[in-house]
Amino acid sequence: MKYYFTFLLAVVASLSASAQSFEIRRDTSVTTTTDKFEVETNRFWRNWFIGASTGAQLYYGDHNKQMELGDRITPAFEFYVGKFFTPVLGLRLGINGFKANGLTQNGSYVVGPYDKLPWEGYWLERQELNFINISQDVGVNIQNLFSGYKPEGRFYELIAYGGLGIMMITKNRDKTDAGGGRELSANIGVTNQFRLSKALRLTVEARASMIGDNFDGENGNRLNDGNLRALVGLKYLLGKDKGWKRPQTVEISYNEADIQMLRATAQKLAKDNDQLKKQLAESKNSTITDIKVENNLLVAPILVTFKINESIVSNEARVNLGFFADIIKQGDSNIKYNITGYADSGTGTPQINDRLSRERSDAIYNVLVREFGVSPGQLNKIYKGGVENMYYDDPRLSRAVIVIAD
Repeated sequence: MKYYFTFLLAVVASLSASAQSFEIRRDTSVTTTTDKFEVETNRFWRNWFIGASTGAQLYYGDHNKQMELGDRITPAFEFYVGKFFTPVLGLRLGINGFKANGLTQNGSYVVGPYDKLPWEGYWLERQELNFINISQDVGVNIQNLFSGYKPEGRFYELIAYGGLGIMMITKNRDKTDAGGGRELSANIGVTNQFRLSKALRLTVEARASMIGDNFDGENGNRLNDGNLRALVGLKYLLGKDKGWKRPQTVEISYNEADIQMLRATAQKLAKDNDQLKKQLAESKNSTITDIKVENNLLVAPILVTFKINESIVSNEARVNLGFFADIIKQGDSNIKYNITGYADSGTGTPQINDRLSRERSDAIYNVLVREFGVSPGQLNKIYKGGVENMYYDDPRLSRAVIVIAD
């Protein structure tokens, strides 16, 4: 497990050093579209509005044309809320109405006789309808449709509306009620919109509603009854974002020299990784060369190898060192032996390799002296630090201690 830990530390250290050695430079450019019809997708809570208007209205029934125009005009009110999903297309939910004046023959919603008719013997009574019209309209911004969206806004915009709704009479019906009182309405209109501020608009509207002929309780020869309104009001744009953003394109380009350097670093790390794996596999066992003795004298050097980043003498090496200690003690006491420690320069820093070579030499010295009783006066400790591959281009053989007669 320790070998794997050491191996991982070496890889991480190499990656960190390489990553900190340079930074990939990049250039970022942001381009905003110049297409006046292209905008970003509208979020649901953006571009909502509310408004209120007041003005005058005319109701068109079966006999209303026989009534003087001034008597037919009544106040009108409207309240609405809506949202534009694109600069061109939106929806609006509104409620409008109040009161309509007209003439009738059947006694429905009668408020009294009408005495301004130019002839005698023709019986028409004055009629009054209190009503509301709830409508859902689709709006189209004409300027944005044909000229494109203008982020800074326009002073004047024309918006066309059209949709369906329900028109209902709110006044209690009298006993002569002939039917009617609730009809499906078809609504059309245009809004002239003037910019007062970023959020506030002045509106001037003309709107018309068509309803069934039975709405006022009287069936005549008309296909439909109707209502025409002229309104002036204010419209307020809700939220912080009162418009649309142009789409942007972000382009990122990297410095080619940095890319090449990164590739070279990756290749070097891969090569080092393979080498570390190989060394890890080769370093699972430490070895000691065979001892060759003639006339109680070591005639060939002893080579003891170590695992990566270790200076521990294996039991196998201790057994052979024990035989060697007996030869030293039985031989000439004037012969000295050099114990030279080495480390592999391919792994670790120079400081680490100096320490390892010293610790490995000390480890062999301590085994010979403390465990097997060799005289310290016959042993010399030498430290060589990190060295290149000494034998067979094999870094494992450089993580070693060599013992030889001086």
